[in-house]
Amino acid sequence: MSQNPIRAYAAVTAAYWAFMLSDGALRMLVLLHFNGLGFSPVDLAWLFLLYEVAGIVTNLGAGWLAARFGLAATLYGGLGLQIFALVALAQLDPAWSLTASVIFVMAVQGVSGVAKDLAKMSSKSAVKLLAPSADGALFRWVAALTGSKNAVKGLGFFLGAALLALAGFKPAVWGMAGVLALILAAVVLFLPKGLPGRMKSAESWGGWRSQNPRVNRLSLARMFLFGARDVWFVVGIPVYFHAVLADGTAAGNREAFFLTGGFMALWIIGYGTVQGFAPRLLGAKAQPEAAITRKAITWAGRLVPIPFGLALAVALAGAPAPWLTVTLVAGLLLFGAVFALNSSIHSYLILAFGSAERITRDVGFYYMANAAGRLMGTLLSGLSYQIGGLALCLATAGVMAAASWLSARRLLTA
Repeated sequence: MSQNPIRAYAAVTAAYWAFMLSDGALRMLVLLHFNGLGFSPVDLAWLFLLYEVAGIVTNLGAGWLAARFGLAATLYGGLGLQIFALVALAQLDPAWSLTASVIFVMAVQGVSGVAKDLAKMSSKSAVKLLAPSADGALFRWVAALTGSKNAVKGLGFFLGAALLALAGFKPAVWGMAGVLALILAAVVLFLPKGLPGRMKSAESWGGWRSQNPRVNRLSLARMFLFGARDVWFVVGIPVYFHAVLADGTAAGNREAFFLTGGFMALWIIGYGTVQGFAPRLLGAKAQPEAAITRKAITWAGRLVPIPFGLALAVALAGAPAPWLTVTLVAGLLLFGAVFALNSSIHSYLILAFGSAERITRDVGFYYMANAAGRLMGTLLSGLSYQIGGLALCLATAGVMAAASWLSARRLLTA
């Protein structure tokens, strides 16, 4: 363990912040840029599909890599790959065909997906090994890291939309690559020695699946939880809001970019803020693990009616209307708050359930399930929106939220 765990935690958090700022900005840049070029909802979903597939594969291998080479190495690798992805994306040629553009962006997004999960696994695993043993310290440290990360990612959503409107696609991508390269150099120079490195007894590649049934059941609940979010978050709501807000003029499109990106940013920032305060909001500072597990079930159940209620509102409206837009904004912010508490409890429980000896493997398996949920949500987001519009998008989210609740209920029988 680091001789200065606070400094190591701060350095890991700063590196993770920088990565997630670029990740949020890149997602909004790609989504709004290609939506503006006339890509269909399914085409837009395809752009992010390999990003999520890469997350599944990376999380299985990232735990093994960290156990073999150390968390610092996988953290540097994540930042470096993100820079490569940004530079590659800047090579996109508007003269390419639709098929060539989709395949190229999918491949670049796949690299970005590998980068994100290397950085995420490294940062989250480091918290388990750096946090003090005092009551509630692990929950507070992981909540602070996760909450602040999501707030920064939310700023990235707004940054991506603003850069697209003010600078254009290529200058924005090149600028982000340059800034992230400077941050990587600073992290390499200033990350304190002693960040947990290579595990003494790294398991073979084949030991990817946890032998702890609670880890496996929590991972299943996590998969459906993130599927429930991404069903509406990836394609449905951004495309719907942009369609409602844009008037077809250049100025109107720029305004729609800002407003859509602003809402997505506000949602992520609010989500991250609630996550950061989750231990206090849940009164879980010194509660036993079993009590927090019961809270995971309770809050999973409270998420279920929200997307179903919003789907009903969309179906009753029949067409975009001011009252519907207000209802959607309020309802999705409520969804974000409840979702954040669920996510924060999950982030604590995976570290509490996992053993220090194989924490990178357990965290990797858990985030593999997270990526699988995002993959399902991404694919269903484009398909459900194209088949049944926003109402079907939100109803599908409700079904996945219900599946997450049913999976969480099994934690007490593990």
